[in-house]
Amino acid sequence: MSKREIQGVVVKISGDKTASIVVERRVMHPRYHKTVKRFKKYLIHDADNSLSVGDEIVAVECRPLSKSKSFELKSVVKEATS
Repeated sequence: MSKREIQGVVVKISGDKTASIVVERRVMHPRYHKTVKRFKKYLIHDADNSLSVGDEIVAVECRPLSKSKSFELKSVVKEATS
């Protein structure tokens, strides 16, 4: 079974070795047939505290590391411009 991968943007550094990301997906509205955006936040395990707010990352599913953290950092797609 392959592990799920999500891609999103870091919106907050949430404590030690943890970052909060927001993942955007586009779905078709059932009645109006217009593409609408849906957002969901995930907590990501960042083992070496290398992320900063604004980074675009790919995370992969892993065993539950805490109550709400079950994804870990795979790679940084694009670093934040600051």
